[in-house]
Amino acid sequence: MPGVIIVGVDGTEASLRAGAYAVGMARRQGSRLVGVFVRPLAGSALSFADPFGASITSAFANHDVAGLLQKENVDFDVLTRNGDPFTELCQVATEMWADAVIVGRSRSALSRITGSVAQRLVRCGRWPVTVIP
Repeated sequence: MPGVIIVGVDGTEASLRAGAYAVGMARRQGSRLVGVFVRPLAGSALSFADPFGASITSAFANHDVAGLLQKENVDFDVLTRNGDPFTELCQVATEMWADAVIVGRSRSALSRITGSVAQRLVRCGRWPVTVIP
């Protein structure tokens, strides 16, 4: 049974690079790739304007990641969740018995104070985590 690689996607340049890295990793390992887009809780304008994460899917389609997915023939799914990105990534990785989690590095000043999603995933220690700059 092929493994599962989880990649956090949010439309930022770092997450698009993480997606490209994850495509290559999934191809080499013959794994299924699952992109997880986590919307903030209700109240965000993006939550109402983009209920199915179409903007994130189109961001992947307009980037090199889409070409890589087609060229490499990688099985790819996108899940949209609501809530805290760390909690939702952990939940999806646990549910799918993930072999690896790949995320982009946060450039937010607030994440330096509170801790980024990537730092929290690494500290969690349940899966191998790759952080793409």
